[in-house]
Amino acid sequence: MVKSHTKRELKSWGKSMIIAIGIAAVVRTFFFSPYEVEGASMEPTLHNQERVFVNKWGDLKRGEIIIIKGEDENYVKRLIGLPGDTIEMENDQLVINGVLFDEPYLSENRKLAKRVSNLLTGDFGPIKVPKNQYFVMGDNRLYSMDSRNGLGFIQKAEIIGQSEFVFFPFSQIRRTD
Repeated sequence: MVKSHTKRELKSWGKSMIIAIGIAAVVRTFFFSPYEVEGASMEPTLHNQERVFVNKWGDLKRGEIIIIKGEDENYVKRLIGLPGDTIEMENDQLVINGVLFDEPYLSENRKLAKRVSNLLTGDFGPIKVPKNQYFVMGDNRLYSMDSRNGLGFIQKAEIIGQSEFVFFPFSQIRRTD
């Protein structure tokens, strides 16, 4: 009698574990996943080796931090241009569809760039973002490979999702918007 009770208990635990693993796999595959930031292209917003949770669900919005699937590695960048947008950078001012776009997340980097008498972002454009593609830039524009200089336009299928919050290191837990 004790053996059959133990056997039932083990079976029950086994089923529970399989269900829990299945749910975790579905959530990670379709809804949320952790990613590690590599490099300095998003500093000071995100730092090298921080870990972020990425939401794979929802509409893409200008200004969000997104994860892009590359051939050999993933990239963390800020979504600047949506399909059909016309983007221009002049004298460190971003203009999208003829309207000046405020980028408060760049204030610290702009101060650093001015110390070395540089603009944070070199002039470019106007550039029209093609249909079903996106234009991205890193926050650390002096040291970022992005749509301006190597990544080019990003296909929607290459976008894994939007960064929601930093969860590691634990002392730095915060939202990334």
